[in-house]
Amino acid sequence: QVQLVESGGGLVQAGGSLRLSCAASGRTFSNYVMGWFRRAPGKEREIVAAIIWSGASTYYADSVKGRFTISRDNARTAVYLQMNSLKPEDTAVYYCAARATDQHQYDYWGQGTQVTVSS
Repeated sequence: QVQLVESGGGLVQAGGSLRLSCAASGRTFSNYVMGWFRRAPGKEREIVAAIIWSGASTYYADSVKGRFTISRDNARTAVYLQMNSLKPEDTAVYYCAARATDQHQYDYWGQGTQVTVSS
């Protein structure tokens, strides 16, 4: 059974940093894309960043480029999202998700972790 468990959310002042972690288990993720999504109050869910498990390629939404960094740790089967220079508009529930590289839809989702950035 695949499980994605996020941690690391919290309350931070604007300009601060947080690192989100996603512990992945239940299968081999070597042929998977791992993504971080977020849903802000009253808004649609949006993708923030993604990484091919091999680490060969990453993607960032324009709104977070230069501020957020996605990475993975093969030994711990974990994916991270380092978030720097946080803004109030980054406030959202952040979700970790996984999909096979040959699929468009993310099949596996974590429960989410709240990030709140105060001004």
